[in-house]
Amino acid sequence: MNAFATRHIDASRHAGKIVLVTGGSSGIGLAAAERFAREGATVYISGRRQAELDAAVQSIGHGAIGIRADVSSAEDLQRMFLTVSEAHGHLDILFANAGGGEFSPLGQITEAQFDKYFGINVKGTLFTVQNALPLMRPGSAIVITGSIASIQGMPAFGVYAATKAALRSFARTWATDLKGRDIRVNVVSPGVVVTPAYKTELKLTDEQIDAYRREVSATTPLGRVGEADEIAKAVSFLASDDASYITGIEMFVDGGRAQI
Repeated sequence: MNAFATRHIDASRHAGKIVLVTGGSSGIGLAAAERFAREGATVYISGRRQAELDAAVQSIGHGAIGIRADVSSAEDLQRMFLTVSEAHGHLDILFANAGGGEFSPLGQITEAQFDKYFGINVKGTLFTVQNALPLMRPGSAIVITGSIASIQGMPAFGVYAATKAALRSFARTWATDLKGRDIRVNVVSPGVVVTPAYKTELKLTDEQIDAYRREVSATTPLGRVGEADEIAKAVSFLASDDASYITGIEMFVDGGRAQI
């Protein structure tokens, strides 16, 4: 975490809270886990690759715990929440962040690609939330990672965009379903934030990433791409008591890119 981000840490904001971040071993998930930990929470993260998970736990510190799990697997989800339940009996904050995508234009989309990303992003998020609910008490919060792709019509990104649009729809319905339980659910939709997934999932080269940075910076009101911790700060806010009267919304953290 950089020095600028550290100056904006309130070590008591989530003191005593139990937090689970799915997809927490890199990128926005890792940044959020680091922030939650420094804000006083006990943090669990999940990820599919053990080596990255171990490195992330080391980076987070503060007693963070890693659970190897694929959110598209019912068995893995049950084991993940059993781990949290046996240790604490409850969960205060869920950041349902695990997801992925790849470029494929209409006409070249395969059934395997569709099944993979709807399985991770949509099915995985649905059953992550559903498995979490029995552990969540009044005052708990759920934050879901959306994307500006769901409203922008980005070329060759239709499957990913559709999964994120589905999550936005879920949040509206779930905010109604949870009426009376005092459990809030909101979506944070990042703009362009360059993370390791740009290479591992999107298969972009360094040169392509640099060119994309320049393109985005030129067409974004704030004149730059975002940083993972800038998204993490929004996640922390939505999960905190400061947002106690906010539910069912989509918060865009995009430098104004999707707003013009």
